[in-house]
Amino acid sequence: MTALDDEILEVFRSSELVLTPAVVAYNIGYSREAVNRRLGELEEREFVERIERGRYRLTVRGEAYLRGEPGPPGENPPERPG
Repeated sequence: MTALDDEILEVFRSSELVLTPAVVAYNIGYSREAVNRRLGELEEREFVERIERGRYRLTVRGEAYLRGEPGPPGENPPERPG
């Protein structure tokens, strides 16, 4: 997990909405391309889910990560940066 990943997840948590990469990028000051790349990784790791083309929302796993809860048994929880 990167600091950018945390910023992306925080935007989803604060809005509780389905968001596009462009909206997330605008709110955290990164390029849409950078956010889109990280969203792909976050989706693979099940922290966000794609609702339809170009629209994402935070998952239960993403919410748990932001609260600092451990992952499923047998899985090393990702460290939150800094």
